Amino acid sequence: MKALAARRHHRFAPVLLLTLALFLTGAAYSAFAPSSATAEVTSATSDDVAAGQALFQANCATCHGTDAVGKTDVAPSLIGVGAAAVNFQVSTGRMPMQSNSVQAPVKPVQFNEEQTAQLAAYVASLGPGPSVPSAEAVDPTKGNAASGAEIFRTNCAMCHNAVGAGGALSEGKYAPDLWDTTPTQIYEAMVTGPQSMPVFNDQNITPEEKRDLIAYVVAQRDGSAGGDSLGSIGPVSEGLWAWIIGIGALIGAAVWVGAKSS
Repeated sequence: MKALAARRHHRFAPVLLLTLALFLTGAAYSAFAPSSATAEVTSATSDDVAAGQALFQANCATCHGTDAVGKTDVAPSLIGVGAAAVNFQVSTGRMPMQSNSVQAPVKPVQFNEEQTAQLAAYVASLGPGPSVPSAEAVDPTKGNAASGAEIFRTNCAMCHNAVGAGGALSEGKYAPDLWDTTPTQIYEAMVTGPQSMPVFNDQNITPEEKRDLIAYVVAQRDGSAGGDSLGSIGPVSEGLWAWIIGIGALIGAAVWVGAKSS
């Protein structure tokens, strides 16, 4: 017993116990932590990767470097961004950029679907990252728009407007409108965080909640509920019409009363 007590009080015992506790904590976290924000992995062949590498060297390496590690003050590294980031940026025309401005705008797409998939396959081969979501993961008909409205208001409306009409940000940046953004692109934006947008991984917003959010955004494109949208820019246009019609009617009534009394 005395020998066991002596070992317990050895000066290196706390260090050993701390090391063991850290090891067990790390092992438990690896075993039980939820997976990172990835969707169904799209299979890509070695030919796709090779074709994507050729496209990358011809169209992207000038800014991102021949090894896709990026260039300081020019373009970020693409190691570990995943196929979803490439598909979003290229399929919306944001990449390749025409000029190094504060934000890459949406413009006509320069690559077809096959070439975009090949570029995505090459970048995905450089390091693990979010993959392109499956059709089921982004199907708005399988989502709950009412639930999605709550998620959108909590996480997105402060930048993208309550119905996805977009809005201005600081330093010349802006949150784009979501009228023409496809469900796949909306999902990819959430898991990759393009430009000023934060990343919403599966711990922040679950895949099911992402689909609900997509259902809500798509539902806003109908425009049949609530009468005229007045541009969908919120109280600005609504207040303007209230001022013109409401105050205008009061002024007109005052003029009419004044004319009658005289």
